[in-house]
Amino acid sequence: MCGIAGIASDRGIPSPELAVAMSDTMRHRGPDGSGSWTSPDRRVALAHRRLAVIDLSPGGRQPMTDVSERYRIVFNGEIYNFRELRRELEGRGHRFRTRSDTEVILEAYREWGTACLEHLNGMFAFALYDSGSTRLFLARDRAGEKPLYYRHAGGTFFFASELKGLMADPAFPRVIDAGALDHYLAYGCVPGGTCILAGVRKLEAARALIYDLAADEVRPWTYWTVPTPSTGPPPDRAELLEEFSRLLENSVRLRMIADVPVGILLSGGIDSSLVTAMAARVSSAPVKTFTVTFPGQGHFDEGPHARIVAEHFGTDHAELVAEPASVELLPLLARQFDEPIGDHSIIPTYLVSRLIRRHATVALGGDGGDELFAGYPHYGYIQRMARLRRFLPGPMGRIAGSLSARFLPVGTTGRNHLIGLGGDLSRSIAHVNMYFDARTRERLRPSSRGRMPRGGAPPERYRERFCAPGATPLRQATAADFATTLVDDYLVKVDRASMLASLEVRAPFLDHRLVEFAFGRVPDRLRATGSERKILPRELARRLLPDTLDLTRKHGFELPLARWFEGRWGEYVRDVLGNAPPGFFDRRVVAELVAGQEKGYANANRLFLLTMFELWRREYGAEIPGGTVRGGEVS
Repeated sequence: MCGIAGIASDRGIPSPELAVAMSDTMRHRGPDGSGSWTSPDRRVALAHRRLAVIDLSPGGRQPMTDVSERYRIVFNGEIYNFRELRRELEGRGHRFRTRSDTEVILEAYREWGTACLEHLNGMFAFALYDSGSTRLFLARDRAGEKPLYYRHAGGTFFFASELKGLMADPAFPRVIDAGALDHYLAYGCVPGGTCILAGVRKLEAARALIYDLAADEVRPWTYWTVPTPSTGPPPDRAELLEEFSRLLENSVRLRMIADVPVGILLSGGIDSSLVTAMAARVSSAPVKTFTVTFPGQGHFDEGPHARIVAEHFGTDHAELVAEPASVELLPLLARQFDEPIGDHSIIPTYLVSRLIRRHATVALGGDGGDELFAGYPHYGYIQRMARLRRFLPGPMGRIAGSLSARFLPVGTTGRNHLIGLGGDLSRSIAHVNMYFDARTRERLRPSSRGRMPRGGAPPERYRERFCAPGATPLRQATAADFATTLVDDYLVKVDRASMLASLEVRAPFLDHRLVEFAFGRVPDRLRATGSERKILPRELARRLLPDTLDLTRKHGFELPLARWFEGRWGEYVRDVLGNAPPGFFDRRVVAELVAGQEKGYANANRLFLLTMFELWRREYGAEIPGGTVRGGEVS
């Protein structure tokens, strides 16, 4: 895992040292070394921070060039099938000087050009400069595990693994994008290609682009999409189970390849437990497993469940006890997540990453299993709601949605689901796990909101467009979650939290072959019904996991946030939001949320979201369009 940065301009770059400064903001992504390169014509500068995982020798350093020195690359991630690709490329006449997967990308590009992406199995974000054509080729992996930001302004193209890399440029204006802020309030993250700061884009998952220096043009395209379900005869259940087992075992085997110690983030749930089972199967030595525990916190404490799995497979297991004092980590995490994020599980994710890093450099996790095989509780609700809609007149649903938004207090159980009745099924899907609905977002806007014009489609419409018309309700919901919540929230959380600890986290369930299998081959009846979830993985779990493990639970690395709010957490939130400038959120609405939480409404997550935004704003000094927050007032 690494951090990459670069600048390109046909006019010449004014300061090649800026690329180094950009990469130096990301030392946590690569504490093992650094490198930089500037083209002889000073039109391109590339910089790299290295976390050595494959080929620890100096030969693995970046930026890396091919033997002809026409192509040069900076790369973040891992190519898991690099050994197979290397053998294929050697058969085509290519010669290698290192054992690194980085060089495999270079030679694959020499062989297939941009079509090399079709051959790569991995998590990656890279930039490859072709000095012959003066073009910069950038690409991001299919699931969006590795990040890549870019900015194109004034005839110059900038890119970096993290937004803080771009902010190293003194000339970069830190102005909040109003549409992105609206998305953040809705879902607790900034989605797709948008960025919280205006003028910046994120390269989206499964996307690539060419920056042509001579033409000063950016040309993006999509190179992979989630497959549509098979229309052939229904597949045999036993055959699918065996295929799933083989694919998962092979994915875990590939992700165990490293020249450094490897561990597993074990929550005790089905996904991480199956990864542990496969790792134990393919490993010749005891597997290292790690978890975070919350003693005395009831179902939030995954420790006992993880312990059952660890003992069953004889793993080398370690536990970290988390305490409410973890709130002290929030300013640190706000600084690391250079776009604000409202997911409170960033805290245990960072804690367990920090624990693992004492013993390993690479960890395997269970991310993606719920989106692929329908593990979240709301999938059953969506299917039941689809049946209800057949008997519910449209006008009645719209009335129920409107009345719920206007009269039910924020934090009331089921409020979002009722609001979702105001449209078709895609509207219900868009309101799942929403923090603030449209009406509440408008109320949160202060009197100065006229300075923050909303741009682009509203958040609800953005998420609705991933619900393919004509697809089954389950297919619509899982596809929307895979394309939005997974990549924009969960994978961002894991990447930034683990990288802050200089730990590389790999996700076996996000092997593109497993994604294609789940969406293209597995029918709804083996994913989820109105009463069952994650049917195929649960069946495999009954074969491989201990009988004493409760397979009906659904919890990951979560915090007992509502309980913590009653103590130091609540005091901290009141202090942060009470001292926030009035230029962003209406203090009366914030006070209502606090009062609602004290009365028993579920607002702790919403208050966490607002707190993280305020901590982020303090750290990076972002401006409101048309005015800057200074001294607690908007100027």
